Parts: sequence; C-alpha cells; structure tokens
Amino acid sequence: MFRNYQELRTAAKGRGPVRVAVAAAQDREVMEAVQAGIRTGLIEATLVGDQSIIGPWAEELEIAGQVRIVHETDLARASLLAVGMVHDGEAQVLMKGLVNSAVFLKAALDPERGLRAGRLLCHLAALETPGRRKLEFLTDGGMNIAPGLAEKRQILASAVEALARMGIATPKVAVLCANEQVSPKMPATVDAQGLVQLWRSGAFPDCVVEGPIALDVAVSPEAARHKGITSQVSGDVDLFLVPNIEAGNMMAKAMVHYAGTKFAGVVLGASHPVVMVSRSDPAEAKLNALAMAALLAR
Repeated sequence: MFRNYQELRTAAKGRGPVRVAVAAAQDREVMEAVQAGIRTGLIEATLVGDQSIIGPWAEELEIAGQVRIVHETDLARASLLAVGMVHDGEAQVLMKGLVNSAVFLKAALDPERGLRAGRLLCHLAALETPGRRKLEFLTDGGMNIAPGLAEKRQILASAVEALARMGIATPKVAVLCANEQVSPKMPATVDAQGLVQLWRSGAFPDCVVEGPIALDVAVSPEAARHKGITSQVSGDVDLFLVPNIEAGNMMAKAMVHYAGTKFAGVVLGASHPVVMVSRSDPAEAKLNALAMAALLAR
C-alpha cells in the first residue's frame, strides 16, 4: 500500500534509476518532470526531438550534462526513434512528449520496431485524494472505449499484475456498475458477474474481486451496511475497474476538479511501460507517472 505519491516515488527511487526514452521531448512540463526525475535519482533520460528547443531548456534546467539529446524534428520519426531505443534495450520506459497520441501509439505498435506484446493496451491511473488513506488505482479510463467481458478480463489481469509488481499484495478490486443487481438490460453488470466468476475459478490469483458494485458501496462501509450488502472490499478498494471509457474519464476528472485529487497513469500491455500523459498535465503528474513506470520496469 502507498499512502501517497511521495511514498510511491521513494519506492521507485529505492530500486535505482531506470532509462527513459522521450519522444518529441520539446515540451516544457516533460522537461521539468525529467529534471525532477534525474535530480531525485529516479531516471536517466534520452530526449529525442528538436535540439534547438530541447538544448536551451536542458541548459536552463541544469541537466544538459546529464541527458542525451537525439535531434529529430519530424514527430513521427522522433517517436519511432524513441520506441526503437526501448525495443533495442537502450531504455526501459517509453514516454510521450509533444506529439499527438495517435502518432505516438502508431510508433509504439510498429510491426518491426515497436513494443507489441500480444496483449490489449490499457490505462492504469493512480489517484491521490485528500482524506483517503491510500493511493487508489483506476482502469481503464484512457484506452479502450467500450470493452466487453473478454477485454475486461485482459484489462483486469494487466492491472492486477502491475499492482503486484509495484509491491501491492492481494489488491481489492471493485468492478464498478450503477448498482449491485445483475441485469441483462445493463451489460456492465453481466460483465462484472463474469469477472467475479473468473476470479473464483482462479483466473486472477492473489486478489479479491467484487462486482457488480456501485461506487458508494465500494468506498463507504456505511453505504454497504445501509443496503444490506456484505463486502470484502468496501472502504478498502485498491483498484476500481470501470465499465467504459466515459465512466472512467468522468470519474477521474470529477475527482481532480472537485476533490483535489492528484492523477497520473501509465499504459499497460506493451513489452515495456509507456508513459502517455496529456500535454496539459502538469510536470508533477508526469513525474508521478514516471515513478509508476519505474516500478513496473523492473
């Protein structure tokens, strides 16, 4: 269990620096996150992109002597170069800079030099919310639009494996739906029931999976008692699995803007961790995502 991002960053730092390749690194917040990662001993970095922008910023941030810069102004080629470095073992983590997500992902999944691993790509976010006693994780609010049971099975397996690699033993999983009743009119509840059945059959070892479960019951033992629900995860959820991208996107953004939640995430399912943060994310969020990726890269 991590109580906050500081503990997560400390754990990542304790395992030694990881090598990060940044595609189109001419992004100020990315550069500031790289600076912080280097200064805390979290990462070593190769910055691929426009040297005329990256170089002066590296000098200003006082990391010029600590990073390698590979000049490439074309965004697609810069992405392919960064991906190739990870593919060839020169780096352990791939990070997106100032480049469109579609261009970046196309490079990451390049059939010859990409990071394909035969698994579904999905997004895992970590949420640090004031008043909550630990980091809570959410999947998949960033990659898969409307996953069915087969896709959710892969998403859950990837997320549970990632939490284990971070050192979170026996995570408690809430498969979120609008209520706890299984109904064919609400496919998400049927999928949730299917995931629980798979868990009971041993498909997801070393975790506890409950669903369908509404958000109020998942976060509040009082709500569970009021509804007459006996739960092993209520009030102690490690991982929320959302039914679709809209639910995950709105849940995360509502928490950020209304509850002051700090948010960061990584992409799972490739051969190496991928940091694909929004260009609007602050440098702190990018640093936290790097810390998550560093823990997963071991």
